[in-house]
Amino acid sequence: MLRRVVLCFARDRKANVAVIFALTMVPIIFLLGMTLDYTLALRKREQLNAAADAAAIAAVRPAMLTQTDKAVVEATAAAVFAAKANLPGLAAVPTPTITVTDSGLARSITVSYTAQSVNNFPGVLGKQTWQVAGSATAKASSAPNMNFYLLLDDSPSMAIAATQTDINNMITATKNQPSGSKNCAFACHETNPQKDSGATSSTKDNLTIARNNNIALRIDLVTNAVKQLLVGPWSCPQSGVSGGVMQCMSALNNTAYKAAIYTFDYGLNTIQTLTTPTTAGTKIANIQLMTVDHQNCIVTDSKGNCVYSTDYGTDISGGLTGVNAVMPAPGTGTNQAGDTPQEVVFLVTDGVEDKLMPKPGTCDPNATYPLPTGSSTTVRCQQPLNTTVCTTIKNRGIRIAVLYTEYLQLPSDSWYNSRIAQFNNPSSSTGQIAQRLQSCASPGLYASVQTGGDISAALTNLFIKVASSTASLVQ
Repeated sequence: MLRRVVLCFARDRKANVAVIFALTMVPIIFLLGMTLDYTLALRKREQLNAAADAAAIAAVRPAMLTQTDKAVVEATAAAVFAAKANLPGLAAVPTPTITVTDSGLARSITVSYTAQSVNNFPGVLGKQTWQVAGSATAKASSAPNMNFYLLLDDSPSMAIAATQTDINNMITATKNQPSGSKNCAFACHETNPQKDSGATSSTKDNLTIARNNNIALRIDLVTNAVKQLLVGPWSCPQSGVSGGVMQCMSALNNTAYKAAIYTFDYGLNTIQTLTTPTTAGTKIANIQLMTVDHQNCIVTDSKGNCVYSTDYGTDISGGLTGVNAVMPAPGTGTNQAGDTPQEVVFLVTDGVEDKLMPKPGTCDPNATYPLPTGSSTTVRCQQPLNTTVCTTIKNRGIRIAVLYTEYLQLPSDSWYNSRIAQFNNPSSSTGQIAQRLQSCASPGLYASVQTGGDISAALTNLFIKVASSTASLVQ
């Protein structure tokens, strides 16, 4: 009886699916358990990697880049990691390994970890946890402490009306001026215009006419740009910061800036020696156009006679030479003991020199036409900037930022056509004037703005380019 039942069961094929299913349950359960625990472990690793990223970035923020104590940097990174790595499903909050490497203003930080993800099916895998590991590396260069020397062109050429509309209005407003100032777009500052040929006792100088007619001049735009830099108002994302762009960037970068203001014409003029940006901002009103006695008379002697009977008044290389003598040897700009700030020159000019040089033949032979002699011992040079002085300054480790207020093309002016046009073609953006200024600037620190352009925005953007620092994840 029993033997017949067993044989009958053995010959029966109706339950084979159940048997096969029962036999495959073991590997299926094993695979499902392993997949679930592995997926959960991968998710934990992603979260821990994000924690490592946050910790690395936190250690290279501008505020932390000024911190010279590595223990403080490591503790900051560890605290950020711990706050984000306290995840459910871990055997314990992992303790990261933090490596800080400083090289001058540059910092590299690596945050690595090893953690244990708790398995939901420890019996299936034969172990209680699954190990996960990862790391993140961030690099940044701190913004250095810097001293900025604003070197501004205040020569007569900066008295050109600011926009085409202003130029047209200025030409109209000067239609009754003496021949030397008639129908002129330049608001030259003459203290004694009555001495000009054809003038009368009631003749006003062109600057007075510009002011009386509310005509904006290029020097006004430069002054406003400096005001935005040092005084503001400027919308700073750093709360509680008042002042201009310089104060804002100082707060954002947690660094120290100082500023000096100089103007140049035929000589160097000190508006404010190196001080805080806020103090320097109080002297902006002293940025004024170069004053001349009258047409073709820049300087007079004690009797009121002209020393040189020719116009001149733009010595860009002389201004750079003067500022170079003022600037100390630059440091690297760190907060380490004994280090000093970096030094930066901000040159704002239209790029054409017009100056007297001692004879014989000291004008740039590659960039000038013969011009009227200034006296028996001098010659007048009207030419693009000779960049020799720029090289001298940059070789000291000092950077030069150049904002070129493009020299206006004046094809209807005979003097322009015979003296300047060759340097300002095919355009004011690409001619030799522009090329020389771009060569003078340090790499990446050159900008230009045309007549009517936003000089404030151009100067601000150039400053931010110098002052900005960035942090980036590299792994």
